[in-house]
Amino acid sequence: MEKPYDILAIMDRLPHRYPFLLIDRILEFVPGEKVVAIKNVTINEPFFQGHFPNEPVMPGVLIVEAMAQAGAFLVLDSIDKEKRERTFFYFSAIDKVRFRKKVVPGDQLILEIELLRKRSTAAKMTGIARVDGTRVAEAELMAAIGYGT
Repeated sequence: MEKPYDILAIMDRLPHRYPFLLIDRILEFVPGEKVVAIKNVTINEPFFQGHFPNEPVMPGVLIVEAMAQAGAFLVLDSIDKEKRERTFFYFSAIDKVRFRKKVVPGDQLILEIELLRKRSTAAKMTGIARVDGTRVAEAELMAAIGYGT
């Protein structure tokens, strides 16, 4: 990886913002192939107010969303900035999802996303989420890619 991908670089590529931006840093990046991202899970996350007050657990759907955002970074990075600002990246399918362990405040979620296939209007990826080296979730993700004017 030639250049650092901090939160500002992530925000340059993704349209998501607080409270829905779910990746904090890129650790490893191979353009067109793979990305490894971090999500630092803190008790300050708004979803912990209701999920669950006496035993905070990160919702599985948000773990999958974090994987999708890392995947979007992987795909959108290959598009020049001017066109990227008009590009939309939407979930179209999620398959083979498995949640293996709880993710709780204080955990550091490591998201490993590999691009399986990319066409002009769609991408298919596989994702694994780990905490302390232990697999906590996995999924196959499909996304539709659209270009606005």
